[in-house]
Amino acid sequence: MKRFHVHLHVDDLDRSVGFYSQLFAAQPARIESDYAKWMLEDPPVNFAISTCGSKPGIDHLGIQTDDADELAALKARAQAADMALLDEGTTTCCYARSEKHWITDPQGVAWEHYYTLGNIPVFNEAPQPAPGTAPACCAPMDSRSTAKQASSCC
Repeated sequence: MKRFHVHLHVDDLDRSVGFYSQLFAAQPARIESDYAKWMLEDPPVNFAISTCGSKPGIDHLGIQTDDADELAALKARAQAADMALLDEGTTTCCYARSEKHWITDPQGVAWEHYYTLGNIPVFNEAPQPAPGTAPACCAPMDSRSTAKQASSCC
């Protein structure tokens, strides 16, 4: 089964957790100081919010798969659609270790396709940003450029 994924950047995590918990009639499946995630069954969606990123709103969209075969099928579709592809392979982001790749749609919206391999205790295992700078989220840094040219923050 595949699950739709939405990741939003929010300014106030606590207020947003309260809002989305009421909206979904469910508490987050995971909550951290800078991140919360709901794994909804009806409709099946992985909805995540975090305080990292440059501005509030949609950070990226995606499709989470249950196995490597589904991920390979999504990768083949992205390549057939002539979309530039950034293949991260095994990486860490959003408190998880995943196998993933990115594409950018014609409007510049970043899409990730991924298969979660397991949880980790930190947002990502990339080097931490310099003091006074905001941590990067997982979407390619400039989703308006092609995914091949974009470097991932995770």
